[in-house]
Amino acid sequence: MCKVFIISFIFLMNGIFAQKFSDRSSYEKHWGFFHPFAALKVKKIYKQCLPYYNELKKTNALDVFENGGKLDAFRHAFFMAAFTQKIKVKKIRKLGIAHEKGNYKHFLNGINEQGELPDSLSSVMDLQNNELGLQVGSENKKKDLRDLRDLVTEEIKKGSAVYFKRNLNAKYQTCSGEIIELENYRSKWFIPKCLMKTNE
Repeated sequence: MCKVFIISFIFLMNGIFAQKFSDRSSYEKHWGFFHPFAALKVKKIYKQCLPYYNELKKTNALDVFENGGKLDAFRHAFFMAAFTQKIKVKKIRKLGIAHEKGNYKHFLNGINEQGELPDSLSSVMDLQNNELGLQVGSENKKKDLRDLRDLVTEEIKKGSAVYFKRNLNAKYQTCSGEIIELENYRSKWFIPKCLMKTNE
């Protein structure tokens, strides 16, 4: 009986997440195991949100950086806001934390996210921007996704989220303005990037 349940659960989770179940971290699998119905909603909402995100990305209304930029900040806030419209804040916050814990494992295994290895300050950035999404979603339960996207975009422009400082050549910088050469930090979890408000 237990074996049948485990097999059924694996097939269910394969259908829940956008990526293959086997690609997910143990933390996200754990979250899905204890919140299977919320996970089904996440998958559905994710698919609904993706066209709105891609539409904004094409306009370059924020910037072009899907890792560490305002577009990255928007993605986290927007998807979390949409999830929070339909699912309790506590559950979605736990999912966000599980994802960031999984990113550390990805770093250890050399697995890129949005073209770059995860790092400690990127996780800090993502978690902060997740909180903006949780707030916007919980305060705007009835907004459609287009209006929700526009609300989050305005919050990004107002400086309610954070992103990383870069120079005109798109190189990351420290808070003192020194250029960060990522190749010098291949095996480093901490990279001295500089978090800034998204209106700076």
